[in-house]
Amino acid sequence: MTVHNDPGASDPASAPTGLKRVVVASMAGTVVEWYEFFLYGTAATLVFNKIFFAQSDSVYGAIFAAFLTYAVGFVARPLGGVVFGHFGDKFGRKKLLQF
Repeated sequence: MTVHNDPGASDPASAPTGLKRVVVASMAGTVVEWYEFFLYGTAATLVFNKIFFAQSDSVYGAIFAAFLTYAVGFVARPLGGVVFGHFGDKFGRKKLLQF
């Protein structure tokens, strides 16, 4: 019985170094992005409702307004990524960022 080594096998040790770097960089970016959303959510609960929405009639209304701004950012980020990603692919990302 002969055992053949398949070069396309899913052995993590045989993954190319470039692929590992891409995965680590993508993971780092995702962790930073979600940490930013976590910090904003915490600040919206503890600070923003008192500073930016102090004129609200109730504490819960101020917290709701702070979380509403959080929700707008949460929804707008992927939509902006789709729109600007499309135009960045079409016209070039450097030109789009310089515009």
